[in-house]
Amino acid sequence: MPIFSSTIESGSILTQFDWIIFYGILIVTIITVFWGNLNVRQPKSGKKQILDHLIMGRSLTLPMFVATLVATWYGGIFGVTQIAFNKGIFNFITQGFFWYLSYLIFAFFLVKKVSPFKAVTLPDLIGKMFGPRSAKLAAVFNFFNVLPIAYTISLGLFISLIFGISLNYSMLIGLSTVLLYSTWGGFRSVVISDILQFFTMCTGVFLVLALSISTFGGLDYLTSNLPETYFSIHGGGSVSATLVWGFIALSTLIDPNFYQRCFAARDEEVSRNGIVISTIIWFAFDICTTFGAMYAKAAIPDAAPDKGYFIYALQLLPSGLRGLFLAGVLATILSTLDSYLFLAGTTITYDLGPKSWRTQKLKHALGILFVGILSIIFAQFFSGNIKLVWKTLGSFSAGCLLVPVLWGHIKPGKLSDKAFFNICLFSLLTMGLNQVFENSVFWPQIDGLYIGILSSFLGLAFYHLKEPRASH
Repeated sequence: MPIFSSTIESGSILTQFDWIIFYGILIVTIITVFWGNLNVRQPKSGKKQILDHLIMGRSLTLPMFVATLVATWYGGIFGVTQIAFNKGIFNFITQGFFWYLSYLIFAFFLVKKVSPFKAVTLPDLIGKMFGPRSAKLAAVFNFFNVLPIAYTISLGLFISLIFGISLNYSMLIGLSTVLLYSTWGGFRSVVISDILQFFTMCTGVFLVLALSISTFGGLDYLTSNLPETYFSIHGGGSVSATLVWGFIALSTLIDPNFYQRCFAARDEEVSRNGIVISTIIWFAFDICTTFGAMYAKAAIPDAAPDKGYFIYALQLLPSGLRGLFLAGVLATILSTLDSYLFLAGTTITYDLGPKSWRTQKLKHALGILFVGILSIIFAQFFSGNIKLVWKTLGSFSAGCLLVPVLWGHIKPGKLSDKAFFNICLFSLLTMGLNQVFENSVFWPQIDGLYIGILSSFLGLAFYHLKEPRASH
């Protein structure tokens, strides 16, 4: 069996053929984005033009829906493979299985609920369901939820590993490139780039797993070279720590990327079928990344967890395929980063700014630029820890919005604008207090997400008793 090193210099292992493949795919993607936008007739009226810019004029077909949704969801490949490298199939449970359940709930329950509203963004939908104050508060949560800190870090790590540049400069270079096409073509640019990135990223992770099995063998190799905890659903940790990821996965039900693509879809059937097909593809993708990272741990146990999968793949794959793998990793990151940049910029101009900003493309471009700068600044506070970014921002958004939004879907008209607003603020307050006192001896050690959801239920119960019917 081959012996791999736990550290490598990317420049020394990559051949000219690898670089040709890598840059070739990148150039084709950029050309396709610009060509796709230049060959589409743009609407002339203000309202239709902004609908085309933000959600492609609600014309997203099933193949495009699947490609953009799948590609958008996996930008944190360094974070996912790091969890699998450290804990094995715990990654598949917490970053896969829990999420599949949420996807299917969205497909078969929420799609038919949200379609009639003809909304443009998630805060816009919440405004139509509850009222204007709820929309503004939801927009604030939405903004921090889609602020692409984790994916800025991922792109920085990728560029740093390949070119040996510092993480901060790598983030700045990568983000500047994405900003160019994200601000120019609108949502159509995001979708067109996602289609090519979808095929590249899926091919890349599949090749790593296929060659791992052919090189080292099947499960026998993993079971003999990894601790038993790598095959435990809780990864050697507590059940409660595992289940908290289940609640975070429920944040899919308030995820703006899902809503945006459903709002952009041609009809309800495209949304529902697209999510189901995407779930099947995500299942296959998670199998590849989880077991690929486990092979990496077995082959090079001393590698840095956040880079182990990447270092392993570069040594495993032959010349040419390494370039394809690099393009696949980059595609995985870019496809999510551009979507989150675009959504966060949309939140500023469409949901938080004055109504006059909604039809101004320049304001939207400036909003995306502001988001990019803010992402690099915030990335410094998380010190490159992608898992911490997901858990922190995902917990606050899910803890405050999940319960009242779902209640609004289940019982339309039962919750007023004021009630929704106050329930969310109450959850935010209790989660904030938990953050402040979590290390104090007199404070119970409870995950903030549990605190937020419990507070939401208490607030909901209070207003349900107080206001049997909402009065908008």
